[in-house]
Amino acid sequence: MTNTTKILLAVLAFVLLLGGCGYNGMLTQSKKVDEKWAMVESAYQARADKVKGLAAIVKNAADYERQTLTDVIEARSKATSVNISADNLTPETLAQFEAAQSQFTGALGKLLAVIEQYPDLKAVQLYRDFEYSYDELENQIKFARNEYSTAATDFNIKIKRIPNVFYASILGFYEKPLFKSNPGTENAPNVNDALKQ
Repeated sequence: MTNTTKILLAVLAFVLLLGGCGYNGMLTQSKKVDEKWAMVESAYQARADKVKGLAAIVKNAADYERQTLTDVIEARSKATSVNISADNLTPETLAQFEAAQSQFTGALGKLLAVIEQYPDLKAVQLYRDFEYSYDELENQIKFARNEYSTAATDFNIKIKRIPNVFYASILGFYEKPLFKSNPGTENAPNVNDALKQ
C-alpha cells in the first residue's frame, strides 16, 4: 500500500468518524440556535425602532420631563449598539447584551410612567397606536427569547451526550449560553416605588 493510499484511507476514515460522531447533527442544531438568536435580536430591534417613534411623539406632543426622555434616547442608543454575533455567544457577551436591554427597559418604563401624567398625550392617536403595539413587541421578545433558550438547551444536551461529548469541543462546538433573569426579578415589584422613580 502506497503512502498516498494510506493518506486517502486515513482521510476517508476521519470523514466517516466525523459523520458517525454526530457532527452533522451538532452542526444542524448549532445553526438552529443561531437562527433563534437572530429572532431575539430582531425582536429587540423592532422595540428599539418603535421607541424611536415614541420619543418623537412625546417630544412634539406635550410638555415632558426632558431628562427622562434623554435617558430613553441614550439607553436606546446603547441597546442598539450592543451587537453580538451568533458565533460569539458566551455567557459574558449575553450578559452584556442583557444589561444594555435592561437599562433600555428601565428607562422606557420611567418614560411610560411620565406619560401617564399627560392625558392629552394619551389621546394622541400615534401614542395609542404605540401603546397597542408595544405590548405586542414585548410578547415577541418573550417568545423569541423562549425559542432561543429551547434551541440552546437542545443543542447543549446534544453536545453533552455520549459519544458527542468526546468530539464536540474538538470539532468546535461549545455550550450556548441561556438567558438568565435579572437579579431581584424573583421579588414582586413595588408599584409605589416604581412610580416615585
